[in-house]
Amino acid sequence: MNLVLNVIMAIFWLLLLYYSYLTIAGILDRYGKKDVVTLNEYPSVAVLIPAHNEGIVMRQTLEAMMGIKYPGNLDVFLLDDQSQDETQEIAREFTTMFSRVHYIHVPKGEPIGKSRVLNYGLSITDSEYFLIFDADNQPKADTVTRLVEQAMTQKNACGAVGIVKTINATTNLLTRMIAIEFQVFQLIMQSGRWKAFKTGSLAGTNMLLKRDVIEELGGYDPYALAEDAELTMRITALGYTLPVVYEAETWEQEPETMKVYMKQRTRWMLGNIYLLEKSLRTRDFWKGSTLVHSLQHIMTYLLFIFLLLISDIVLILGLFGYAFDEATTPLIMFWFMTYLVYTIQILAAQELEGTATPKNILVGLIMYFTYAQLFVILLFRGMYAYIKSKVRKEVIVWDKTKRVKIES
Repeated sequence: MNLVLNVIMAIFWLLLLYYSYLTIAGILDRYGKKDVVTLNEYPSVAVLIPAHNEGIVMRQTLEAMMGIKYPGNLDVFLLDDQSQDETQEIAREFTTMFSRVHYIHVPKGEPIGKSRVLNYGLSITDSEYFLIFDADNQPKADTVTRLVEQAMTQKNACGAVGIVKTINATTNLLTRMIAIEFQVFQLIMQSGRWKAFKTGSLAGTNMLLKRDVIEELGGYDPYALAEDAELTMRITALGYTLPVVYEAETWEQEPETMKVYMKQRTRWMLGNIYLLEKSLRTRDFWKGSTLVHSLQHIMTYLLFIFLLLISDIVLILGLFGYAFDEATTPLIMFWFMTYLVYTIQILAAQELEGTATPKNILVGLIMYFTYAQLFVILLFRGMYAYIKSKVRKEVIVWDKTKRVKIES
């Protein structure tokens, strides 16, 4: 019992120190002085928007794309993946009014998913850089400019990563918690890793990449459900960096019901389990800066959830009056520190983002007992679905997130 406890506590303290370090580094990076960058000449950029039955948000998205102000040549490509709603009608309406908008019908193909659609989009465009926006995104007017400026001036950069914000954050408790989670990931974890290790992570949307690099990599992995994380690993393995650009913002909607949330996050979990398996078979993923990403995935999708489960067990047994003899004190400390670090990250992110309202602070204080526990369920759901697909030799297909109409 003592040996097992010592191992658990050692892992916990290493994880605690790592996340504490990232928190401090992230805060320092956000408060640090940023150099103003401008270019003499701006490269061509193709904005790729993969879409499948996105009619409910398509008009707002394309209107936002028309609001983009970029000094260079910019074209927007709506990649329609077999939509059966009004997506095509709305997109073609914009092509008649704006020369920069192009409607592209993506042929049927396998496997179904975002990666295949993006690969097709890359095959019919020829810009120097390309930028991905999801079909519900509403970027700021200067987002593309800010991303390009950093991508072309940072050492070894092959692109840049912007910030994703939640447009429906105040709809209900779930969307408020998702918005806070995004703040922690981007404003603490993402900025902390960039400050400490110069390693940024692609976020699936609001991400700029140089075409030469994606061609060197052979395109997107069509079987990767977490295509952003998988591509991040391969890019970093080649020695490139992905600077994090806080001024480059886009707004998107998040799931408003638990059913939609669980389907979306199960897909994310499946994608990251696939990436973990791929990492174990790819030696280059454990070298140099790529090691940071590999360890981050293990800590986020295995160790964190495992320690969360252990802390839950300790709490429940303690509430029912069970003691652990000499192990009682360190286990109680283990649970308390897990809660403390998790909550400090949330409150720090709120302070950095300027969203530390009384309501958000209260939500942050209870997220460990509510929102964080969903990750334990997601891990079991993801592992079950992944093992089942392996046994049946089935390809896990892309599961599209359901959108809702959001008033302007």
